Amino acid sequence: SGSSDPYCVVKVDNEVVARTATVWKSLNPFWGEEYTLRLPRGFRSLTVYVLDEDIIGQDDVIGKVSLSRQQISAEPRGVDSWLSLAPVDPDKEVQGEIHLELRVPEQGHPRVLRCHLIEARDLAPRDPSGTSDPFARVSCCGHTLETAVIKKTRFPHWDEVLEFELAEGELGEAVLSVEVWDWDIVGKNDFLGRVEFPLDTISTDPAKGWFQLLPFPSTTEDHGGQLGALRLAVRLVEDRVLPPPYYQPLIQLLTEPILCPGQPPAGTALAILEEVTSGESRQDVATKLVKIFLGQGLAVPLLDYLTTRELARTTDPNTLFRSNSLASKSVEQFMKVVGLPYLHEVLKPVVNRIFEEKKYVELDPGKMELRRSRRISFKGSLSEAQVRESSLELLKGYLGDIVDAIVGSVEKCPLLMRVAFKQLRRRVEERFPLAQHEEVRYFSISGFLFLRFFAPAVLTPKLFGLREQHADPRTGRTLLLLAK
Repeated sequence: SGSSDPYCVVKVDNEVVARTATVWKSLNPFWGEEYTLRLPRGFRSLTVYVLDEDIIGQDDVIGKVSLSRQQISAEPRGVDSWLSLAPVDPDKEVQGEIHLELRVPEQGHPRVLRCHLIEARDLAPRDPSGTSDPFARVSCCGHTLETAVIKKTRFPHWDEVLEFELAEGELGEAVLSVEVWDWDIVGKNDFLGRVEFPLDTISTDPAKGWFQLLPFPSTTEDHGGQLGALRLAVRLVEDRVLPPPYYQPLIQLLTEPILCPGQPPAGTALAILEEVTSGESRQDVATKLVKIFLGQGLAVPLLDYLTTRELARTTDPNTLFRSNSLASKSVEQFMKVVGLPYLHEVLKPVVNRIFEEKKYVELDPGKMELRRSRRISFKGSLSEAQVRESSLELLKGYLGDIVDAIVGSVEKCPLLMRVAFKQLRRRVEERFPLAQHEEVRYFSISGFLFLRFFAPAVLTPKLFGLREQHADPRTGRTLLLLAK
């Protein structure tokens, strides 16, 4: 069809840790998905694979982007850019670990290197059955020995000891190489991974334990974006969490203007934080503030403090809460934390119906595909006016159901949200008391409730947990028109 059905798989040190939704029929997919991964301290790399989902047969790998720990941590604000996809060679894609014990006796003539191959785990599947037929090949000083083949497993248990006689002076720069292969009765064997050990380190410190299998060393080539590019934002944060008493002075400083409202508002920690917070970090600061104040039972007073300060700065009521200020971001984050179950209860039935019905909806004459609208009618293609009329009826139907669900959900709306908005309405009335500004008290609430809560969830249900997959292009267009 000239397009793909792409999705991404995220691996940390060859272990799959996340998978995005599939974006159907697109060569320019947008995912907008965010993952917080708790990583082991010693992790080495993060790789994102882009694949094309196939209903029949195996999914095709389009390409990958690999970032080492050093690359990510070298940028204080993280990596945030377009990165060209590199090709994926199945023979070099490895995973899993091998359990070994290597020992060289200090005395004896000749000295014998004992390599005890115990087992391996989580090897890559190389056979159509989803398993492999693994064996290990050990090479040292020009000699090679192999273990037995263990059939149809990704967790082979060999428990074999392979021995190598070492000539005098061979402990210098010599290297022991352990490779794991998948045995094939027809054709060449498939590579599963390798690990190397310098002999001089083994003689002084015997090696024993689980070792991660690595690919053959490869040269990094720039393929000039032939496979496309992936926009990634990756940030590595090392958090050291101390016992709660350590944070009390900070919490006291932040909550002081709310618990002791008498002091000058400009000099409080919250006011200073608001001044120095840049646009980039405002979302992060708002998220953390809301969590801290929810934990203290002071989320509503926090929002009241921030929105009151913004009201004092606003002269034109038409621009009220339109900017992405700390107050706006904090109310938005508060609604997501407190109101997500409520959002699901209100919107899920209608959103699910839109996904299941897959109706053709289009109001823009420049985007109408009149041939495709045959599915609406058995009488042949419809005219532009007929498609528009049919689309309007469908949109009105969906919109009516959504508005009815919202209006009928007053009793289900979380108490904290209702209290916060009641307080907001009172503050707006105090700031704009004139009769000509009577509607501002409602706009200030609907601006948050509809523009920053319900409408974004209708537009991208996947990002609010309403659906497991992103919408296909037709359903996505319906949701966009509905959100507008």
